[in-house]
Amino acid sequence: MKVIVFLAPGFEEVEAFTVVDYLRRINSIQVDMVAIGDSLMVSGSHQIAVKADYHIDELLNLDAYEAVVIPGGMPGAANLRDDPRVIKIVRDMDAAGKLVAAICAGPIVLAKAKLVSGKKVTSYPGYEPDLGDSIYQEDAVVRDGNLITSRGPGTAVDFALELVSVLAGAKEAETLRKKILYNK
Repeated sequence: MKVIVFLAPGFEEVEAFTVVDYLRRINSIQVDMVAIGDSLMVSGSHQIAVKADYHIDELLNLDAYEAVVIPGGMPGAANLRDDPRVIKIVRDMDAAGKLVAAICAGPIVLAKAKLVSGKKVTSYPGYEPDLGDSIYQEDAVVRDGNLITSRGPGTAVDFALELVSVLAGAKEAETLRKKILYNK
């Protein structure tokens, strides 16, 4: 199964890299880092640069993907929110019942895509007003149907493990948790 992790200039490195790393440790999951800027090279909010696997304009077959992940960070999350291609992909994935996940400031993308109304969500503190009439929670990770949201860099491991659990099963998530010595 394939997962999109969007990378926009100013993304939060811990949130993006934790998800990419931990999902790639699961043999059944292929993660594609997808850039939205002018280049495959994308710099995070702490000036860590990474080369994405693909550019958003190269995503031709969304049916091949089971999930899309929106990292936070600023201005990364705002850059994703303001890109109509990202919003269309997020809406299309949601409409197809695929997993749509966002962490930190990333849920502002879900709000712009009009996916959070009446849904339980969380985010980095202070983004509650941007999430409209969602049912805001302060848990580390919140799942409501096919939407998964999380609070921030400190919850990235919990977020990644929840993604593994949903995509590959609770047994795979537990095996990974033990391998990474995560005792929470």
